[in-house]
Amino acid sequence: MGKFEIKEVKTGVKFNLKAGNGEIIATSEVYSTEASCRKGIESVRRCCAGGIEDQTEEGFEKVKHPKFEVYVDKAGEYRFRLKASNGQIIATGEGYKAKKSCLNGINSIKKNAPDAKIVNV
Repeated sequence: MGKFEIKEVKTGVKFNLKAGNGEIIATSEVYSTEASCRKGIESVRRCCAGGIEDQTEEGFEKVKHPKFEVYVDKAGEYRFRLKASNGQIIATGEGYKAKKSCLNGINSIKKNAPDAKIVNV
C-alpha cells in the first residue's frame, strides 16, 4: 500500500506519494502550512481518477480537468503532471526515459493515492 509522506523543507511543507515498494511516484509543490499540504493530498485523492492527456502525440485529444498531462521535458524525458478541476498543478512525476514507464507511474498513482495513509517524516 502506498503512503503520502509530509515533510518540512526550507521554504514550507510538501508531500511525496510513495508506492508500496518505497519509490516516489509523485511530488507536490511547497505549501506554506501543513494544513494546506493536507488539502493538497485530498485534492490528489479526488483528482487521480481523471483522464490522461498525452501531449507527446501529434494532434492529441484535449481532456477535461481533472487530468494527467503527459509531456516531454527539455531533457527529452517523459513526465506527467496532475491537474485539479481548476487547472492547478497538484502533483508532478519524475522524468522517465520511456513513455510506458511514465504511464506506469500514473497508473501507480491511480492505484495507490485513494487509500494511501498519511505520515509525517
